[in-house]
Amino acid sequence: MKLSRRSTAAGAIAGAAAFALIASGCASSTDPGAEGGDITLTVATFNDFGYTDELFAQYEAENPGVTIVHNRAATSNDARDNFFTKLGAGSGLADIEAVEVDWFAEMMQYSDKLADLTDPELADRWVDWKTAAATDADGRLVAYGTDIGPEAVCYRADLFEAAGLPTDRDEVAALLEGDWDTYYEVGQQYVDATGQAWFDSAGATYQGVVNQIEFAYEEADGTVIATTNPEVEAAFTSVLEASSTLSANLSQWSDDWFAGLSNGAFATMLCPGWMLGVISGNAPDVTGWDVANVFPGGGGNWGGSYLTVPAQGANIEAATKLAAWLTAPEQQLSAFAAAGTFPSQVEAYESEELRSATNEYFNDAPVGEILIERSQAIGVAPFKSVKYFPINDALQKALTRVDVDASQSIQESWDQFVADVTALG
Repeated sequence: MKLSRRSTAAGAIAGAAAFALIASGCASSTDPGAEGGDITLTVATFNDFGYTDELFAQYEAENPGVTIVHNRAATSNDARDNFFTKLGAGSGLADIEAVEVDWFAEMMQYSDKLADLTDPELADRWVDWKTAAATDADGRLVAYGTDIGPEAVCYRADLFEAAGLPTDRDEVAALLEGDWDTYYEVGQQYVDATGQAWFDSAGATYQGVVNQIEFAYEEADGTVIATTNPEVEAAFTSVLEASSTLSANLSQWSDDWFAGLSNGAFATMLCPGWMLGVISGNAPDVTGWDVANVFPGGGGNWGGSYLTVPAQGANIEAATKLAAWLTAPEQQLSAFAAAGTFPSQVEAYESEELRSATNEYFNDAPVGEILIERSQAIGVAPFKSVKYFPINDALQKALTRVDVDASQSIQESWDQFVADVTALG
């Protein structure tokens, strides 16, 4: 499998409009003017799942009478707002709704509002922890896993060369091997040589750190420890101290951040598999990006999603069939080729197609091999209960106040974070 430089749409996220479901596509229904039971199925995702027009056209060709409308939110936050608003209202959701892992536990509180997708024939399709998280207290499987997010480091080889640093990906991996201090120390070498930023933002870098903490914000029994956990405060402080000289001070997903993917505003960024499609889709003409088989602190997982079928839909059976097809190993390999979304399907890991996959955009990097090894390096699965998303969102805002807005000191912003978490109850 060779991933093209232009395997993702050039406007993968930057071109995605603010999330809006067109009136005719808010909830699909049988077309009253069609004969033979023709139906329209709506699929709501966010960022870039790798679901191309060609992929949907393939399903339509194999299933005459089905038309698919794909609505894509710009960010996971937008999708979350839409999902919970319309789930509570009892109408308006798409036939298939994508859910991100950071707010998945929050969604599982309302599993009774989702269709039961249990199918004995699919029982062993996913890695165990992916299926376990999507099984509710009544034993109902309410979501099909799409991707997971094993992390590597993406870097601009041309900017490394200008700084006198190694450019070969194996040499870069050796250079960065170690803990977060190593990553920051090499970054300082780059900054000293060029006067330019090492990484994109404190928020993105912190996400890599916190994903290595098993119980960051809550204990296993749900007790909130976010404001008293020394690991969280240390991560917050250390990332911001490093950011004072290493960060490009760009809020992730902002227009300036997208521009930075092209204009050399930063030399490195943390890269879960799905980020590969974000970079290539939004900086299509840049030739310097590469990816190294390394991650500070050993390994980590950032992100990963599921497909759900809301019980409020008019075409649950047809939607379930489409969701099962989209999450089959073959289609997940297609999505990986399009956007770098690393599959959660066990069978895909044995595929020579995945193991031999290269990415032309990233200097023909062996991305299949790299991401398989990065997935094997994941040490812990962070505990994410119902309060994870709002607490992490408050923490990200605290980072932004210091790194991007420069409106507060580290201590002032931490104190406000404590107050914000307390207010959550």
